[in-house]
Amino acid sequence: MAELNLGKGLTAGKVASNVQKKLTRAQEKVLQKLGKADETKDVAFEEGVINFNKQYTEGSKLQRDLRAYLEAVKAMHESSKNVQSCLADMYEPEWYGKNEVDSIVEDCDELWTDYHQKLVDHALISMDTYLGQFPDIKARIAKRDRKLVDFDSARHNYATTHKSKKKDGGIKITKPSSLLERATPGWAQGILSAHNVAQSSLSRSQAEEELERAQKVFEEINIDLQEELPSLWNSRVGFYVSTFQSLAGFEEKFHKEMSRLDQDLHDVLEKLEETDTSRKTGSSLSAAANRSSPSGADDSNHTLKPGPPPIPKSPSKLRPAVPPPPKVTPSKEMKTENIIGLFDSAANPDISVTSPTEPANWDSWGEEAEEAAPAEESAAAAAEEEAAPEETPAVKEAPAEAAEAAEAASTDIPPGFLFKVQVMHDYAANDTDELEMKAGDVVLVIPFDNPDEQDDGWLMGMKQEDWLQNQDKAPKGVFPENFTQRL
Repeated sequence: MAELNLGKGLTAGKVASNVQKKLTRAQEKVLQKLGKADETKDVAFEEGVINFNKQYTEGSKLQRDLRAYLEAVKAMHESSKNVQSCLADMYEPEWYGKNEVDSIVEDCDELWTDYHQKLVDHALISMDTYLGQFPDIKARIAKRDRKLVDFDSARHNYATTHKSKKKDGGIKITKPSSLLERATPGWAQGILSAHNVAQSSLSRSQAEEELERAQKVFEEINIDLQEELPSLWNSRVGFYVSTFQSLAGFEEKFHKEMSRLDQDLHDVLEKLEETDTSRKTGSSLSAAANRSSPSGADDSNHTLKPGPPPIPKSPSKLRPAVPPPPKVTPSKEMKTENIIGLFDSAANPDISVTSPTEPANWDSWGEEAEEAAPAEESAAAAAEEEAAPEETPAVKEAPAEAAEAAEAASTDIPPGFLFKVQVMHDYAANDTDELEMKAGDVVLVIPFDNPDEQDDGWLMGMKQEDWLQNQDKAPKGVFPENFTQRL
């Protein structure tokens, strides 16, 4: 009868053989765990298996992390590409360095692509190749474990067969069962005994052949693994070195090239900023020219609030005002007798009184007045000569008091002070060189450091309250003259 074919060369006989092998191995493992059967041990091989499992676990983790790193590089490439493209889109064609910026953006994209591809070729592919050998070796280790169980089972079967032979001291003839004995006639007893002897010899021969076959299969697999496992364990050093050297080298080169491109982009943007600053400077110069107009209505840098009436402007350059010298007053009073003597002759003229009935002699009155005038003058001169020595100390003290007054006044006004003005309308400064003012502020006007910088209709000064608080550190600036009124 033909054997049943189950497909792919699998027959009923092979299925039965595989099932029998699994049952035998399971029985052998149970006996080994119960201690009723010894187990073949190989300490060196077991250490090699432990190292193999550790190496496989570490390699799998490195492979996962490397794939995650490549995904991050790809995501960073996309993000960088989007940012660079945004810059290129916003960069207007008339700006400085438009072509350079477009070239830098393109080079950055190519650099990211090349970096990602090199990591895939020299790191990920080599990592996959390195780990590709582990599943095959792992399957061979599992097969070796199964063949070891078969070898131990065959060895135990063979030992059991030889042990029964030694115990009986020869060939053991199995007694027929009671049923067989009753069923077999006497003349057939010899034939039955010969059959039992043949069966015992066949069992010992089969046990020996099975042992030899199981030992041969096990040793072939075991010898190969004994050579491969230590070699695979030692290969990890070279693989890790080459992998991380590739990663470090590619990353170093990538960042160097990227740094160069970033520096080029920085230089282009810096020149763009300088160009834009020069435009601002040109507009500032034109605004300064407009600011020189008297009315200040078309000034772009100085926004004047509408409404203040035009005020006659003061001269742009004035000499510092010199205060009048103090009046000299005598410190000591003149003697009473000198004053009386001074006015005695004038107060009491020598006039002859006549009776009312007599006519007055007007001619003699005129002559007496003429004679009294020179006498009055001579008396006044004598009084001045007497008072002159006493007035000298008072005259000397007057310049000292004037110097002290000037020194005290110098602390209230800045050096070179010209005059004071009062702000009539608020003014908001629109440039760094202008002075912020509020209505009612008192401003101390001072001359320009460089007179050529003064524009018509603008004055230089500082607030009086700022000067009193900060002295030389008080802020100063220009302001429109027609917003103020001179005090």
